[in-house]
Amino acid sequence: MTRGKFITLEGIEGVGKTTNVEFVKQHLQKQGISVVVTREPGGTLIAEKIRDLLLQQNSESLSEQAELLLVFAARAQHIKHVIEPALLQGNWVVSDRFTDATYAYQGGGRAMKTSAIEWLEHWVQGHLKPDLTLLLDAPVDVGMARAKARGGSDRFEDERNSFFERVRRAYLLQAELYPERIKLIKANQPLIDVQHAMVESMRVLLR
Repeated sequence: MTRGKFITLEGIEGVGKTTNVEFVKQHLQKQGISVVVTREPGGTLIAEKIRDLLLQQNSESLSEQAELLLVFAARAQHIKHVIEPALLQGNWVVSDRFTDATYAYQGGGRAMKTSAIEWLEHWVQGHLKPDLTLLLDAPVDVGMARAKARGGSDRFEDERNSFFERVRRAYLLQAELYPERIKLIKANQPLIDVQHAMVESMRVLLR
């Protein structure tokens, strides 16, 4: 059986990842492709419990090192129980965030050492990398205004705009480092234009 493809959507808060994950799924299904949609952190019972620890405000503060380790603990479960089995069965996997988010949020936002993230990435993922990453990009003030409008902020969304400026810069650096894999999509344009750009970026996988 032919191994499936792995597509991830990335970006700061409020750029429309959730909406566009659904669009990507529907677009692929129209091509006759079986699709598994998932998210990070999360995707499995244990990984979703870790997600709650990461996103909820707690009386005990979470250290930066603990945050990074929890992210990769959730990812290890996610890869073993969802991503790899789905790909091996020939399904295409579409994930709302993956490891680029760790380089952006923990590496950029929290200023964690890139070498630590790289080591954990290699240990947890081995050679697993997305075949395509759609990076939805918008100015921080635009993204945060959208995020606040939907309500229900979490521990990350409560960070200052300066945090998200660092996250955005780290995302853009990832796009510069891996231009063949990461396709930059301007998310502050009309939705129809955003989705047209996404379709164009996916063409290479659909040949």
